[in-house]
Amino acid sequence: MYRKFIRACALLLVLLACTAEAGASEIALTSVGQSPDAVMVNVVLKRQKIAADYEAAMQGADLAGQKILIAVVGGSSKGLGAAGVDKNQELERCVSLINAAKSKGMKVLVMHVGGEGRRGDLSDAFIEGVVPLADSLIVVKGGNADGLFDKLKPGNVTMRESDGIQTVWGSLEAVLKEWGVGS
Repeated sequence: MYRKFIRACALLLVLLACTAEAGASEIALTSVGQSPDAVMVNVVLKRQKIAADYEAAMQGADLAGQKILIAVVGGSSKGLGAAGVDKNQELERCVSLINAAKSKGMKVLVMHVGGEGRRGDLSDAFIEGVVPLADSLIVVKGGNADGLFDKLKPGNVTMRESDGIQTVWGSLEAVLKEWGVGS
């Protein structure tokens, strides 16, 4: 009886492991700054029938087999408060996450979809912390009116601009195809 129970448990664990791996997405998606902007990017992906493993406070340990990390930058003091973290803790989490992604061979796409309205001291601190780590950038027009993204991006990194969140799919699709993910 005991052996049958152990075998059944072992079989269940194997099945659960296989199911979890089979359901893994090629895209990990997180917020940098705890604004709702990453949720909007997740909606854009879902509309295109592309699944992403979304977690607002994703950690390096949450990365498991994805090819791309999409880090959506936009600071929100309300969001930080709800997450129980301050600006420095959030920035530390995000830089650590990006470094973990890169150590796993993942590409990192940094997006800023809030435009000019999502800029300011708080967002700029996050932008300054993660843009230099990006492999590609997507910025909504107005969000780079002062040229901050141009100044911070590594020289070999492509930056695409979009008119707004409603039209960001074209830029996002181009990056995903370039990196071998999606349709």
